Formats: sequence, C-alpha cells, structure tokens
Amino acid sequence: MAGAHSMRYQQQQQPRVLLLLTLLPLSLAALAFILQWRGGLTDPLARWSPDHHHDHDYFPGMSGTPPSRRRHDDCAGGSNPLARSLHPSFPYFRHWSFDYSSHLSPKICITTSTSAGLEQTLPWIFYHKVIGVSNFLLFVEAKAASPNVSRVLESIPGVRVIYRTRELEDQQAKSRIWNETWLASFFYKPCNYELFVKQSLNMEMAIVMARDSGMDWIIHLDTDELLHPAGTQEYSLRQLLADVPGNVDMVIFPNYESSVERDDIKEPFSEVSMFKKNYDHLPKDVYFGNYKEATRGNPNYFLTYGNGKSAARIQDHLRPNGAHRWHNYMKTPNEVKLEEAAVLHYTYTKFSDLTSRRDRCGCKPTKEDVKRCFMLDFDRSIIIQSLRESGAFSSLIAKAAETKISKEIFLRSVESSNSSRNSRSEMISSRKTDAGGLSQANARRILEVIDDSLPSAVPPLSPPSHHHADLIIT
Repeated sequence: MAGAHSMRYQQQQQPRVLLLLTLLPLSLAALAFILQWRGGLTDPLARWSPDHHHDHDYFPGMSGTPPSRRRHDDCAGGSNPLARSLHPSFPYFRHWSFDYSSHLSPKICITTSTSAGLEQTLPWIFYHKVIGVSNFLLFVEAKAASPNVSRVLESIPGVRVIYRTRELEDQQAKSRIWNETWLASFFYKPCNYELFVKQSLNMEMAIVMARDSGMDWIIHLDTDELLHPAGTQEYSLRQLLADVPGNVDMVIFPNYESSVERDDIKEPFSEVSMFKKNYDHLPKDVYFGNYKEATRGNPNYFLTYGNGKSAARIQDHLRPNGAHRWHNYMKTPNEVKLEEAAVLHYTYTKFSDLTSRRDRCGCKPTKEDVKRCFMLDFDRSIIIQSLRESGAFSSLIAKAAETKISKEIFLRSVESSNSSRNSRSEMISSRKTDAGGLSQANARRILEVIDDSLPSAVPPLSPPSHHHADLIIT
C-alpha cells in the first residue's frame, strides 16, 4: 500500500514540476523585458546602434560637452557629419570616457600625414586611444582636410588637426632639413619620394608640438597601420613603453603585413585577421625554408616595406630620419627592437588602395618612370600592370611630361592636393637662389661633398630575400 501511494504521489507532482520549469524561464524573460523597457538594463545592440541616441553624438572622452569646432565657410548649416559618417561596424564612439589625467605616464603621441576619410581614421584613432595613446597630430590634406571630415576630427579630445596652409608651407620652407644631406636623395622626385619628404617635414614639426604638449614618446604611423603591444599583461602601449629602460632613445616595432583572403574587403581593421610575421620575429630556418612558398611569385616576402616603425623618446636635438626612424643631431640613438610587439600593416586590402596610389602619381607605365616614382619592387610592378590595364595611361603620359618637381612646387602642394596635381605652374622663386646667386642645385652638390657626417634617411626597405640566406649569421 505504501509503495502504491508513493507512486501515485510522484505522478501527481510531475505535471507541477513541468509547469514550474516552463514558467520559470518565461518569467525571467518577462522580467528582463520590463527592466529593459523601464531603463534598468541596456541592450548592447541598442546601445551601439547608429540610430540610438541620435540626438547626442559623442566621441571618446567628450562626456557630453559640446566641442569647439573650427568654422568652415562652406559647411552646410545644421548638418550632422556623424550621422553620415558612422559605419555600422564602428558605431561605438559614444559614451566612452578616457582618462586624460596628468598622472598618466608615459604620455604618448602619434603623428601621421593623411588624406583618408572618417571611415578609416575614426577606428584608427579609437583603437590607439584604447591602448593608451594620449595625443594625435594629424597633418591632413585632400579628403581628410574637407570640412565634413576635419570638423569631426577636431571635435575629438587629444586630436590636433594641421592643415597644409600657406603659413605651414612657408614655415617648412625654412626647415634646416633642406640644407642637410641626410634626406637629399629624396628631394625633387615625384610621388612616393615627394610624400617621404613631406612626412619628414611634418614629423619635424610634430616633435615641437608634442614636446610643447608634455608628451614623452612620439610615433609616426600611417592610418592603415595599428600598433600591436603584444607581450604586455593589459595589452597596453603605455605599459610597454613605461617598461623601456631610461637609457633607450628609440624602440623599433617590426611590422606584420596583412594577408588578404577575400577580394571584397570593406573594413580592413575588422575583416582582415591574418598577417605575415616579420623576419625579425621568425626563426631564420623557418623564414628562408618557406620563402619561395610564402612569396607566391611576388617580388618579395612582404609586398611593401619590412623594416618596421619606431617610437622615439622626446628629448633635445631629436629629429626624424625618414618615416620609419628617428635620429638625434648630437648622438647616435640607443635603440632596441621589440621581440613581441609589432605594427600591423593593412596593405593593399582593397582594390581602391591600388587605384588611389596609381591615380595620385603622374607616372608613365614604364619600368624607368615607375622606378622614379616608387621605392619598392611590388609597388612598381603592380602600378605598371594597373596603368597598362586601365586604358587611361595615354593621358597620364601626357600629363607626366608636363610635371616638374621642385622645392617650390612641393611646398605649394596644398593647392594641387585639392585639385589636380598636374595643374601646377612652373615658377622661379627666390628660394632657389641664395644672395650670392648660387643655385640650389650647385649648393646641393657642394654640400654633399663637404658634409657626409649625417646618416641617410631610412627609406621603406623590403625584408631579406632568399638570396641573403647565406649572408645571415644565425
């Protein structure tokens, strides 16, 4: 009797248990819905949606304070640049507050010369803010200098936008760089060489600006590069540089190069995840043993440069040494190369990267002329192929024949960057001749004979090829 009673009791309890198991999750779901509806919880998807809080567009560190913006006469009244520029994959620039307190150390500054739009520059800035960069010095032109882009950049705390104005060019025309030999081999050449000189002049000015702002370190990066502070507990660039010994003047970040797996990349920073490691971060037998397989018919293991970028400790007599390195007028910098941290270079991730590079240079589709415009083998070969396949290189040849590269033309490039680079007029300037009537060309030749004490600027260099295998001492 007792056993039968127990079985009957269990049978009566089973429907109740099932009912409880059914109602419990429904009740929890209803509670969550009520709390969210009343503002008790925040749905992450709703929080970062471009349509959420459309009346308050905040950037990192803004904390709701209306930014002071540079006025442009041609800005559309009442327009909201953020509403047009936010891309769904990077909608999280709101309500983030970064600590800009004076106690944070070291203070890190990144400088760049860019013509990129917000879709590339905003995630680049945000990422580097997260890992500890305090200030950004953006030398802008072309699209980056347009009103709708520049006023957004100016609204971000810690970002300083420098335009290629007449005053800036006049100041750079007085730079001591023009009278020194270390950058002389890049003067009066088109395209990448011209950009290299412009970057060096901008870096020279950035050193002064960074020092005036109380920065401890300065780094030159392009907007298609991200610093990767591997080897730190908190993935912090600030922690990485804080651990550098005090007697070290320069830290070298070997670069990794993106390896694109698809031809429909829209946002490289979020869609590209595979990289080739730098030669300096690989066992030499692995590097050379797999070299031919890794290059897959390309001129080199990396498509572009392989000698990394660097961070310099801000101190007296610091100067740029090209876009990849820094130097000091009074001493040879004590440098270290990092064993884990790197620069992630998102190179040629989109077809537009190729066409934009091709179109900004008035080069003929010949080996001789492309060599005059570009420094690296892959750039030269792909640009030649692109020019020949575009069907438009006949007009480029005609325009290139009209182009004359000089210091005066280079220093007036702000006008050409916003119109056509081939509409420049040839001018004879007093800057080209000194008081004694000595031409700059003759002065340059004399200077090269007299002063060869300064090391030449470090250009973008390809990593070692398989021909160097026997020369590397392991």
